[in-house]
Amino acid sequence: MSKEKFFTDLSSIRKAYYEKHYNEDQKSWGEIAKMLGTYQNKVRRDATKLGIKSRNKSEAQKIALKEGRIQHPTEGKKHSDETKLKISESQGEVWDSMDESELEYRSEIGRESWNKKTDEEKAEFLKKGGQAIQRAARTGSKLEKEMFEYLISKGYRVDRHKERILKNEKFHIDLYIRNISMAIEVDGRMHFEPVFGEENLKKRQAADLAKNGLILSSGMILVRVKLVKRESQRFHRYIFNELQKIINLVEKQFPEEGKRYFEI
Repeated sequence: MSKEKFFTDLSSIRKAYYEKHYNEDQKSWGEIAKMLGTYQNKVRRDATKLGIKSRNKSEAQKIALKEGRIQHPTEGKKHSDETKLKISESQGEVWDSMDESELEYRSEIGRESWNKKTDEEKAEFLKKGGQAIQRAARTGSKLEKEMFEYLISKGYRVDRHKERILKNEKFHIDLYIRNISMAIEVDGRMHFEPVFGEENLKKRQAADLAKNGLILSSGMILVRVKLVKRESQRFHRYIFNELQKIINLVEKQFPEEGKRYFEI
């Protein structure tokens, strides 16, 4: 079709052409202009006069990616470990620099987002959250797994989730460094928040105290890591650094009785 004939056709014919190629076939104005042998802006202006609404930039990019007309700017690209570290640190610094009003504002945004969810969406979210917590209780949290890998990489002999029997009491220790008789317990939210109700929290804390007594009375070092902050790679690095300080202290001189309990 020549551009001279096309732009002298009835408006109904031109409109049907645009609807077919732009809306149904999801071609761009540039592609349609090329088909007509004319300029993109001329086609877009004509279509707008005929009531054809152009896609916004986001919609146009999605279609172009889907059709393979453009490539995603980050496709096939990866950040170096150094860049990832810088990004993680800068994000953490932003959160750390927020005052109470800014944190409350972020919380309010979260509450509004939650309130917009349907009852079904809320129920599904809570169900998955509960399952994740229970799964972490059985298999260990992400931090625990990374801590295990960190300690192994440093040459320590580490047992994970190994059961022990002390004073006729059977229990397991999250991580145990055999080289220095150090037990490490990683405490998620359910150890200090009523995730499963107040009664369960009281039972959990009583069990933790009893476990502390068994571990310490056996002569071990005990380190409890409390996940009180939002988990991030930056937070994990902080935990590893603090743990390494405690390990260095113990390796230098094993603490006397009464000074073998540490918290991070």
